[in-house]
Amino acid sequence: MSSVPFHYLDLRAFCYETEADERVESALRYFLPEDADVQRAESRGHNGDRIVVFSARVELADDVRYVLERLRDGADIERLRDELDDRVTENCEFFAHLDKQAAFEGEAELGDGISLRGKVEAYPAKREAALENAREAL
Repeated sequence: MSSVPFHYLDLRAFCYETEADERVESALRYFLPEDADVQRAESRGHNGDRIVVFSARVELADDVRYVLERLRDGADIERLRDELDDRVTENCEFFAHLDKQAAFEGEAELGDGISLRGKVEAYPAKREAALENAREAL
């Protein structure tokens, strides 16, 4: 496949005070190409506890393919395909949540901890076209 039907993919993981920063970043990097740039932003929670947000965006076709391959290799792709109606918005955005602990251990599983958001290419920019393109990509 020479192109991929996503403009970009965003991945984001929160690191709470009880978690080790390097482990959470490592979990996020499991889904990313080696040279991907991971942004780090520190914040404070409601009770003053430290929260670090790790995020990355991949836009190049090869990088998007890499993320999708990681997703296909381990996550329940059939479930993702079956739930596409709930995972693709009217704005042609695709959402999935991935298990942070599994990613740290080198596996891709649906779960909690890592958010994946992608802008699906669709011409015209209609949800139905985005659903078809996302289904094909997965």
